[in-house]
Amino acid sequence: MTRVAAVGDIHMGPDSQGLLRPAYETLPEHADLLLLAGDLTRHGTPEEARVVAREVEGLPVPVIAVLGNHDHHDERPDTVRAVLRDAGVHVLEGQGTVVDVDGVRVGVAGTKGFGGGFAGRCGSEFGEPLMKEFIRYTRRCAEGLRTALEELAEQDCAVRVALTHFSPVPDTLAGEPPEIYPFLGSYLLAEAIDAAGADLAVHGHAHAGTEHGMTGGGVPVRNVAQPVIRKAFSVYSFPDAA
Repeated sequence: MTRVAAVGDIHMGPDSQGLLRPAYETLPEHADLLLLAGDLTRHGTPEEARVVAREVEGLPVPVIAVLGNHDHHDERPDTVRAVLRDAGVHVLEGQGTVVDVDGVRVGVAGTKGFGGGFAGRCGSEFGEPLMKEFIRYTRRCAEGLRTALEELAEQDCAVRVALTHFSPVPDTLAGEPPEIYPFLGSYLLAEAIDAAGADLAVHGHAHAGTEHGMTGGGVPVRNVAQPVIRKAFSVYSFPDAA
């Protein structure tokens, strides 16, 4: 059985050092890898990134992450990535990575993603250059996710997980004001996941959302924002993986 732990939106700062470490040290009892679904810091500063790094460094399970919008706020995402990678975290953006779990190849494809909305109520590449670039940026994120998932399929991964910060579906946003749905995710992410195939999609970002959802193609989606799951991590199992 392959067990995937996931959490997002931990929003760590100097005053939260050590808050999650005790729970993370129990991970081998519960899961085979840990996914971090973005918004790991409050403002994306190097100091905050170092707090996160110390929280996960040296854990006995692989740690895989994407960044979130908060991790970009200080406009130093490359520095945040570097700090986390120095601590052994696999930070993804349009890439995938493979973890061997007792002979089972588990592939994780990741992107931060972006907004734009969902079918019937979404932005389009029309009008002002800024609006066009908004949607084109989301599309680039989605295309990177799709390509990474396809490459994982070619590597004979028995389990494939799509890891994003923004949501691919509106289901897991239930509880948030409908007016802000376009800023919480995009249907383009779900299209990419369905086109390439995945066994699970996890995201964060929607603090007042709902944990369970599904893409139109039937891929389970889980909102693992910590304010939603209300614990250090949730675990999702794949008993048929081999």
